[in-house]
Amino acid sequence: MVEEIMNSLEMASQEEKQAQPFTDIFDEDEAERSFLLSKPTCLIVFGKPGSGRKTLARKLAQRWNCIFIEASEVIQMNIQQGTEYGLKCQELLCQGQSIPEELVTEMILQKIESPEVAHFGYVLTGFPSLSEEYMTVPQQIEKIMNLKLKPDVFINIKCPDYELCRRISGQRQNPDSGEIYQRSQWDPNVNGKRKKEKDQDEEEEEEEEEEQDEEEEEEEEEEGEETGKGPRKKLEPFHQLVQRPEDFLENVEKRIGIHKDLIHPPLEELLAHQDCRYLIEVDGSQQPDRVFEAVVGRLQSMDIQNAAPIIRLQSEEEEEETLEGKQNDELFRALSSYKLIAPRYRWRRSRWGQVCPVALKEGDIVMGNPEFAVSFLGKMYVLSSEEALKKFMLNPRPYLLPPMPASPCKVLVFGPPFSGRTTICDVIAHKYKGKVIDMDKLIQQYKEEREKIIEEVQKDAVEKAIAAVKNRLESEESKRLESEEQSEESKRLESEEQLEESKKLESEEQSEEQLEESKKLESEEQSEEQPGESKNLESEEQSEEQSEESKKLESEEQLEESKKMESEEQPEESKNLESEEQPEESKELESEEQSEEQPDESKKLESEEQSEEQSEESRRSESEEQPEESKRSESEEQSEESKRLESEEQSEESGIPVITADHPEVQAMVEEAMKSASIPEAVSPQVCAEVLEGAIAELMKTNKDRFPGASERGGWVVDNYPLSGDHWSALSEKGLLPDTVVCLKNTHKDGACILRRAYLASRNENNSEILERQTDEALENKEDDASEGMEETLTSEEDQSAAAPEEEGESVYHLISVLSNYVFQSFSGLIFQF
Repeated sequence: MVEEIMNSLEMASQEEKQAQPFTDIFDEDEAERSFLLSKPTCLIVFGKPGSGRKTLARKLAQRWNCIFIEASEVIQMNIQQGTEYGLKCQELLCQGQSIPEELVTEMILQKIESPEVAHFGYVLTGFPSLSEEYMTVPQQIEKIMNLKLKPDVFINIKCPDYELCRRISGQRQNPDSGEIYQRSQWDPNVNGKRKKEKDQDEEEEEEEEEEQDEEEEEEEEEEGEETGKGPRKKLEPFHQLVQRPEDFLENVEKRIGIHKDLIHPPLEELLAHQDCRYLIEVDGSQQPDRVFEAVVGRLQSMDIQNAAPIIRLQSEEEEEETLEGKQNDELFRALSSYKLIAPRYRWRRSRWGQVCPVALKEGDIVMGNPEFAVSFLGKMYVLSSEEALKKFMLNPRPYLLPPMPASPCKVLVFGPPFSGRTTICDVIAHKYKGKVIDMDKLIQQYKEEREKIIEEVQKDAVEKAIAAVKNRLESEESKRLESEEQSEESKRLESEEQLEESKKLESEEQSEEQLEESKKLESEEQSEEQPGESKNLESEEQSEEQSEESKKLESEEQLEESKKMESEEQPEESKNLESEEQPEESKELESEEQSEEQPDESKKLESEEQSEEQSEESRRSESEEQPEESKRSESEEQSEESKRLESEEQSEESGIPVITADHPEVQAMVEEAMKSASIPEAVSPQVCAEVLEGAIAELMKTNKDRFPGASERGGWVVDNYPLSGDHWSALSEKGLLPDTVVCLKNTHKDGACILRRAYLASRNENNSEILERQTDEALENKEDDASEGMEETLTSEEDQSAAAPEEEGESVYHLISVLSNYVFQSFSGLIFQF
């Protein structure tokens, strides 16, 4: 299949190279190409103020179908079109200000670089200007000579200063309409003199010339009535005309003097260095028509070509019913007879057919609308929209230059494996200088990026979840510790209060005892003096002693209770400390016992440690050889491991359990974060379309570098794209439908060609698998046969067990022969299969 396509391409190229002896030497396509690549006609007109340069430039632009460029015309056009420059000019004029020279120069240069000038050319006048506000006169002349479209012919109008002063000072303006009239139009004396001169000339000429002159006069009268510029316009109210201040004689002389001083020297220097063949100097004191005829005669001798016009075949005013429902041949047959330039000369069909040239240049194949059909260089072109029509009417050259018409190369290739799909993609991409987009590689990259994003999001979510859980547990632990500290503090304060009370009680008791002792001493002294009263005192003392003993007992009981409370608080703290110390001691004891009981295990551990040290040394040597990226990754892992160990130590010290990714709260928080995170979707039809759109957008950045004149869009051939209705609809939604779809099939002998290719691609693997399967099947069959033979022999032996012992030798011999026969048959069968 690939060979057939390559052969057809070679045959086509050979046919193109074959000589055509019976064809015309004139190549129409080559002539059209040379015209499209040629430079348009560009003229520039110089002259003093009032020399008629603007009138001459406008007539030349009409005659050669060029763009007339002059300051006032450019300003008016920008204001009418509402451009950015036009809005600025309108704003300045509404404020009563003058338009700056910089803005005028920018508008003129923009017009020269416009698309319509690139096709039609230009006739420039009024440049350089008298004002040096923005650029000096030499700078303006240098700007003209450095243009992309340089002037081809320089026209210089020479006129005496006296004639210029008389001409300008004789101008009058209508204040209502703003129209300017020359002296010959409003002065009756000048009109009378001209009439007498014409009458004398007519008498001297022959009769034929008289008739011609009369016809010319009638035409001039008609034109004068239409335009208002004719010499015989008598209906105008000339008494209302006024003279402008700039047309006063003294002002005119001043302007002419400035022109002589500023513009004349550098302009004469410029014209002196120009080729005299492309320099036209004409006398401006003549009539405008005589000046125009003189310039046209010189230009025709130079073979200056006119700009090719673009004619719209069907205007909006004409009826469109005649072209409805017509396509291809019928459509072009009908369009070929529209707006003929000569009898029996019909428009011809172009190589674009009904395809829009503007859309094809932009990289899309769009059928044109007959409503927007045009003719150019004798051929028909059908545009697709009003916007495309405007672009083509301004400048058709970029849309018709080679390599156009060329396919934008938007191709999708389908086919089964081993059908030559990839080879066809490479051939098409090479032919049209495009690029093959392999969807399998793009999808694989998308999957890898998606996995990386998922890993990063999951890692961040796990870290955040672990930190949140740790913070919660730490806050709870801190609250618990605060509550315990507060309870301990309250208990401590209570015990201190009790101790203070007990001390107070003791001090009171001591003071009471001292009082009692003093009283006893006094009572003894009194008893000696008064023995009768001693008995009463003794009884009182006994009662007081009893009350004191009862108070002592109560204070002792309170002290015992406070001591019990303190002893209860202390054991809890001692238990915590003991519980922290005991595991370490128990671990040490267990390790000692294990070391005593298992000496062999210690040796094993030592060997493992040595092996670990050796592996660490090998890793270090490898890490030294590894690039900086691997070292960074190892350092990051080590830092993470150290952080993890530090967190574990801190958690052990604080009493908080170690929080890992397996914690249920962490897992729940990670699941919520994964749901809320913006993770790319799994591979779906929409994802495939988005991936393809991204690849095409990346390709469009360098698409114009494929070849000169290449379109921005196109230049891609898609391979391995999934074939389903959903995938196709996703492409349609994205606007990525290809212009050409290649479907490879193999209908010859029910796909035998593709099957053979698939077999040859994996022949060795297939052959080995087939041989293994056949050998396994042969061995299984022989084993089954041997087991059946053994069962038969065993049954025969059981039947013959009752026979005489003499027959045992024969039966044994028979069994051996049977077994040898089976073994020989199985061995010979295996050899035959191999």
